[in-house]
Amino acid sequence: MAFARSQSGSSRFVGLDYEIAQEQASALGRLGRALEMALAALTEHDRREQKADTPRAKLVHDAGYALWCFMVQREACGLRDPRPVVRDYRVPRDVQNRMGIFGAMAQ
Repeated sequence: MAFARSQSGSSRFVGLDYEIAQEQASALGRLGRALEMALAALTEHDRREQKADTPRAKLVHDAGYALWCFMVQREACGLRDPRPVVRDYRVPRDVQNRMGIFGAMAQ
């Protein structure tokens, strides 16, 4: 984070910079876990072959929203490449396509 600093005032922002970095990392971890849970729910639904109470479209919507939130936080941390997330979390194509789409849930 860039602040206009004078030589004498630079130490005032070190603590703030540290706290901001801590919160960014904490938020990234929370959102990563939320994405994992959303993807796990979708995987479990698919494994049960439609025997669940929740419609698949809602699970895809929820996972797409979780993916979007995670990607936004990653970008706020300076991590701009989405490919490692898609690869490491094994994000299905339909969830990728749903990312960032808000409003009425797809049927």
